[in-house]
Amino acid sequence: MRARLILIYDIPHDGVRSKVADACLDYGLDRVQYSAFVGQLSGTHCDELMLKIAKKMGDRPGKVCLIPICETDWRARREIDQHAGGSG
Repeated sequence: MRARLILIYDIPHDGVRSKVADACLDYGLDRVQYSAFVGQLSGTHCDELMLKIAKKMGDRPGKVCLIPICETDWRARREIDQHAGGSG
């Protein structure tokens, strides 16, 4: 079963941060902020992704949080999505 999730991170090292972002994209997650992704993954894929991220981080500092979200909470989310280019 695939669960909705948010993955967020704070990684100071540019190269590691880029590799972590690439791993998230490889697993089909969508970037919603520079250090935040959303998507759906199975439990096995969540585990795989976190193992890959841990390997990419090695012993460098950083924090990664993968937060599962139930369908009810996902449907209750609110967002504002504005794009540049308005009049004024």
